[in-house]
Amino acid sequence: MNLPATPTEYFPPVLQLIQQAKSRALSTVNHQLLELYWQIGEYLSFKVAEQGWGQGTVKELAKWLTEREPNLRGFYLKLAVEQRWSTRELEQQINNVLFERTIASPLKVSAVLRELHPAADQVFKDSYLFDFLHLPEPHHERDLQQGLIKHLKQFLLELGRDFCFIGQEFSVQVGQKDFSIDLLFFHRELQALVAFELKIDDFKPAYLGQLEFYLEALDRDHRKAHEAASIGVLLCKNRDHDVVEYALSRSLSPTVVAQYQTRLPDKALLQAKLDEFYELAKQESEQ
Repeated sequence: MNLPATPTEYFPPVLQLIQQAKSRALSTVNHQLLELYWQIGEYLSFKVAEQGWGQGTVKELAKWLTEREPNLRGFYLKLAVEQRWSTRELEQQINNVLFERTIASPLKVSAVLRELHPAADQVFKDSYLFDFLHLPEPHHERDLQQGLIKHLKQFLLELGRDFCFIGQEFSVQVGQKDFSIDLLFFHRELQALVAFELKIDDFKPAYLGQLEFYLEALDRDHRKAHEAASIGVLLCKNRDHDVVEYALSRSLSPTVVAQYQTRLPDKALLQAKLDEFYELAKQESEQ
């Protein structure tokens, strides 16, 4: 008995239904994970602040959870190795795992920096979170600088590994005049001095000129022979991406333009970004 040919042209809708169902299921699961992460983070933050929970207690909690839910992975594994757990670590976990493609903007660096330091994209961030400073609004540049020095350990954790602090208001002399760099670091992997200039307002192209002047002074008078070209990081409260792109396109120095936040993004914003992420995933799967 000869069977009729398989009508394969009718198969794609079945596949599409499966893909749509998988997308909806994944979205639902991760909405639940987002809520779970947020609730646990809030609970632990309360226990740390109000009842003095420390690293030992958090590790005991991780051990206790592992014994009762041995198949759990990811979140609880991170919980077990963190020095502390708060809503800040929670936000970073969500950002790194779920929202990396939608929350963080492309890193704003000059072409010179990409050429001299190809690893810059892995070293610097587009946005830094300084919620540990508890800065007033409005605040002054001096408040920001002093706060970062007072909480230098947290600042270094936010910057990432291999940053070594050199000085605050680091003095450089050009001609008969003295100038001060807000914060100066050295990065071990890049083998370069890293100058941070702090601005509490919107990015202005003129700020890059000042930073490039400091980098020239560092390279001429302070950089050692075995070190790479000095890097400048301009930290602003806000920035217009088009203005930054235009300014960096003509920059002849290895510079980064980043922004800082003094508090966690609103939970509703994170949820909206999650919705956006899965909408993009759905569109890609349908193409």
